Amino acid sequence: MVHPINKTIDLGDGRTITVETGKLAKQADGAVTVRMGNTMLLATVVAAKDAAPGVDFMPLQVDYKEKYSAFGRFPGGFTRREGKPSDYEILTSRLVDRVLRPLFPDNYHAEVYVNIILFSADGEDMPDALAGLAASAALAVSDIPFNGPISEVRVARVDGQFLINPTFEQLAQADIDLMVGATLENIMMVEGEMEEVQESEMLDAIKFAHEAIKKQCQVQLELSEACGKLQKREYCHEVNDDDLRKKVHDDCYRKAYDIAISASSKQERTEAFDKIVDDFKANYTEEELEADKGLMIDRYYHDVEKEAMRRAILDEGKRLDGRKTTEIRPIWCETDFIPGPHGCAIFTRGETQSLSTVTLGTKADEKIVDDVLVHGKERFLLHYNFPPFSTGEAKAQRGVGRREIGHGNLAHRALKRMIPKDYPYVIRIISDILESNGSSSMATVCAGTLALMDAGVPIKKPVSGIAMGLISENEGKNYAILSDILGDEDHLGDMDFKVCGTKDGITATQMDIKCDGLSYEILAKALAQAKEGRLYILGKILETLPEPRPDLKPQAPRIETFTIPKEYIGAVIGPGGKIIQGIQEKTGATIAIDETDGVGKVEVAASNKDSIDAALAAIRAIVAVPEVGEVYEGKISSIMPYGAFVEFMPGKDGLLHISEMDWKRLETVEETGLKEGDTIQVKLLDIDPKTGKFKLSRRALLPKPEGYEERPPRERRERRDRGEGGDRRGGERHERRR
Repeated sequence: MVHPINKTIDLGDGRTITVETGKLAKQADGAVTVRMGNTMLLATVVAAKDAAPGVDFMPLQVDYKEKYSAFGRFPGGFTRREGKPSDYEILTSRLVDRVLRPLFPDNYHAEVYVNIILFSADGEDMPDALAGLAASAALAVSDIPFNGPISEVRVARVDGQFLINPTFEQLAQADIDLMVGATLENIMMVEGEMEEVQESEMLDAIKFAHEAIKKQCQVQLELSEACGKLQKREYCHEVNDDDLRKKVHDDCYRKAYDIAISASSKQERTEAFDKIVDDFKANYTEEELEADKGLMIDRYYHDVEKEAMRRAILDEGKRLDGRKTTEIRPIWCETDFIPGPHGCAIFTRGETQSLSTVTLGTKADEKIVDDVLVHGKERFLLHYNFPPFSTGEAKAQRGVGRREIGHGNLAHRALKRMIPKDYPYVIRIISDILESNGSSSMATVCAGTLALMDAGVPIKKPVSGIAMGLISENEGKNYAILSDILGDEDHLGDMDFKVCGTKDGITATQMDIKCDGLSYEILAKALAQAKEGRLYILGKILETLPEPRPDLKPQAPRIETFTIPKEYIGAVIGPGGKIIQGIQEKTGATIAIDETDGVGKVEVAASNKDSIDAALAAIRAIVAVPEVGEVYEGKISSIMPYGAFVEFMPGKDGLLHISEMDWKRLETVEETGLKEGDTIQVKLLDIDPKTGKFKLSRRALLPKPEGYEERPPRERRERRDRGEGGDRRGGERHERRR
């Protein structure tokens, strides 16, 4: 007999979220379904009973997966089966992971697997906003140690009003789109994009989201109590030796502190820190180190190194590289460095360097998005690569990892709103990180801005980005906010806060907080300090290239766009694509046609102007409206006894009657010397209002013979009927009637 337990969360706008456990996946350590409207997720969590030998970190794996059946669709591809995760699924998994990971106990090292599956969707509500709640609720109804609960919500601002978990339609109108993750007491994660908003507006959005999260966390506590899971399992994943811990601290702390204030380079500092622990280990035999002592020494020394770095900043205001807390590392930039791409730039800040390139393409280069709920085309792409050599690692470079997807997405969101909506090119930015010591994603934003301007892309405004850090103690009573953090300051600090924007406001942000008790006051100060740093970096960018180049590079394709009436799309394409393919083959241009807002949007691209002009002329000739009295150059498509049919415009044929071929009387068409395939000039005399047929004349364009007298039409008919004159066929008809 199934006895499910469920709780309901009221969103306050007529919508509710239902969390239920006890019905599905009961062999997992924890399982819940979360439902809002017709959108339903199943989240499960399973943890190993013990930690694997030698593991001293949190082996957490979060996977978010969407079933195509959730929206009544078949997957694409030959197998018609869900395959590797999409970028959207990876990004959603990362959003959940970043909130959960810091809240597991520091000494808990068992493997934990969180799976979130979308089983139903209505196409209106966005399921990623429910994934964090589902994962945390699954942990809440399990006995896995976890210092939660947490939840995540999306907050959007539409017409000046904040909304929690907006629909797809509402989000399309929003100028703020933030995902916020938090516990009852503290903000843990923020990520999103904005339309150049001010720091105070972003803070208001975070506060609004937190109030909604508090309600969802409280419901999870009630659910956990109802399931009898407030008491978590016991575990022992670390062997500790307090005497050894003290010995490591006494012997190594002062040495580590001296290095922390030495203002040395990353490589020198790393070697010096490693030497301290290696010298300490020299006091022990290999057998002792191979046992638990080696792992314990590494763990205790990591704590010593962290303490030394933090104390140097809090007590003396000295950072690892000697900078002040508000100081930005030296910056140098260069554009037009590589001849092949359509735009390129190098942005170097301290020991972090991005080489970014821009490629401009046509409609054929659009990325096709075919996710479960999101399908369409993407015209602005940004790909971020992080090879191992950028950090000096001797390691093979494999496929793109989740980190690369996440960092590239942040830079993409920072820049995409600065691309004009009517810009005809498809744009691809590639950021290759050649050196890394802190905030390579922000270097990507800066290098991407420069590369776009170098390519001649008329961006609305240049964008820069900065990563902020935090060192705090005593629940935030003693703290230091760090501008432009190093990799070690990110790893050993309490916050990684990335802010991107123009001179007028924030366009994207990403924040991860690793400490308890971060106040909104500290957050506001961090945002103000980030703005100063961001504007300083923006100034360095503009010193290198003040504005987009006035023209494209010679090797970039040229694109012309214009619209045609919807009814002419078929005429331009032709049966089986015959017409458009013929134009492309003849001119060398690439042509794409798309129906948008009731009109045909035509895009013509080529590497030279002559090809574009030829293609434009051919298309405009097809869609042009024939005008009586106009002269056209046409091609004879067929010869008949009574005249010739002439294609005077693409797809438009008219009759050139034998009587309109010349001023003199003709017995046969052959007398003119005209034949199929000949090109001649004709004048459009008339368009039949009933049939739409065209009457053409060549005679009207020829000089009239001297002394020529035009007989009235009635007299000509009478002469013809009597068998007089030159109309032999008329005379024959007259004889037959007789």
